[in-house]
Amino acid sequence: MNDVYIIGLGMIRFNKYPNRDVRDMAHEVIGQALEDAGLEKEDPQAAFFSNTFWGMFSNQHSIRGQVVLRSMGIGKIPVANVENACAGASTALHLAYTGIRAGMYDCALVVGSEKITDPDKNKSLQAYATCMDVENFDAQVEMMENMKKSFQLEMPEDQSPAGRGRSIFMDIYAMMAAWHMNRFGSTQRHMAKICAKNHWHGALNPLSQYQKEMTVEEVMADKLISYPLTRAMCAPVGDGAAAVLVCSKEYLKKLKNARPIKIIGSVHGSGMDRDLDGEDIGERLAREAYEQSGVEPKDISLAELHDATAYGELHQTEAMGFCKLGEGGPYAESGATTLGGEKPINTSGGLECRGHPIGASGLAQIYELGLQLRGEAGKRQVEGARLGLAENGGGSIGVEEAAMCIHILEKEK
Repeated sequence: MNDVYIIGLGMIRFNKYPNRDVRDMAHEVIGQALEDAGLEKEDPQAAFFSNTFWGMFSNQHSIRGQVVLRSMGIGKIPVANVENACAGASTALHLAYTGIRAGMYDCALVVGSEKITDPDKNKSLQAYATCMDVENFDAQVEMMENMKKSFQLEMPEDQSPAGRGRSIFMDIYAMMAAWHMNRFGSTQRHMAKICAKNHWHGALNPLSQYQKEMTVEEVMADKLISYPLTRAMCAPVGDGAAAVLVCSKEYLKKLKNARPIKIIGSVHGSGMDRDLDGEDIGERLAREAYEQSGVEPKDISLAELHDATAYGELHQTEAMGFCKLGEGGPYAESGATTLGGEKPINTSGGLECRGHPIGASGLAQIYELGLQLRGEAGKRQVEGARLGLAENGGGSIGVEEAAMCIHILEKEK
């Protein structure tokens, strides 16, 4: 089996771009990744392209990656189009990883590009609902509402029906957060602490959609979206793109001035039917990723976790084994996950602040870890960063993600 290395990184700032499209953004980040690796556009032997909503918004279906690449002069090579909800970009990276590891390719391009903003805001929000079992959507909503009512918590009653004026995923996360509060005693303030921490990290990141610091009190006082989540605790709608180039060890030997990052773990899995107290997809895949890479949670220098809401980070901090189940809130409040703490999490600002154009988010996590492991993260640099973990979930069926990928990266020795 071949070792696999990341040799090129590209990313634009995630933001709202009314005058840009999927193709245009993808072209820019591909050019960045090629330049970063010192390669030409003729060099990649395969490409994996992640996008979710281009067909829905602009009617470009089926051959999205080929359309993007051919229009910038990249043809002939095999192109795989990857659609896996919010986990699309990390899934594309996993596929490139498996192709190189198996010896099918020596160099591959991975791209994620997504445009979600639209003049019709409801169109953007309603698109997220397609990342669920649409034929059973009403049953899913009813299950969430009934479950939330069963928790012994004092919750505001003046909320709009699930999904009204917001992504349905905010209600899913809110239900899970309420369960965690009921089960373990975590608090809304714990989530506000996580959010304020990510706003500080995001303010240090020039590619973050939000670059403004917020205090815990400001987060708590923000508009309520779905209890316990306030607006600041939820990832914004936005556009963006990111790309990486990966190669084999033999290919790496041919490159001059390469700054490689080794992928030592790459796992991909799907959710399953379970109740809230059972082992979830993150716990299961994290165990697989640690076994594959030969490291433990304590070895990880920093992590980029899927925080579509602040609760998402709280939960995944536990699922990745960085603290015990039920202790994600106090762990964050201790400062452990803040830059300078023992386990910095989401130094990019996370999805809450860096932004979440879903077909690109997984590669944005890899971009941040790549900068950190190269020592190129500037004011948010984690001192002595050696191992980075990225967890990227996508879609929802039942009470957990429909898909997830976890990657573990190592600074080249």
